[in-house]
Amino acid sequence: MPIYEYRCAECHKRSSFLVLSRSTESSLRCSHCQSLRLERLLSRFASPKSEEARMESLADDSALAGLDENDPGSMERLMKRMGNEMGAEAGDDLEAMDNSDEGVGDGDGLDSL
Repeated sequence: MPIYEYRCAECHKRSSFLVLSRSTESSLRCSHCQSLRLERLLSRFASPKSEEARMESLADDSALAGLDENDPGSMERLMKRMGNEMGAEAGDDLEAMDNSDEGVGDGDGLDSL
């Protein structure tokens, strides 16, 4: 099916649309901010995996090689990889978490209690 990805020139977020003809392309709006200023992106080739194959790739010990649980960047890379394996993009959410001051404390996670 012709599903195309677009990036909004206003909010810079991605949206995916089913486009059956070029004439409907001009009426597409950003699903986040409703802007008409969209640019089509080159999408990656998708190869569907079974649920079992995705879980096996996450269970592989090499997936945890170089992981430092005290390094936010290392944890972000692991979460993005897990999200990609499960078919979800969490990039914007993780970047927002990394830039927020919410929950920052002495590292024990008990500051909010």
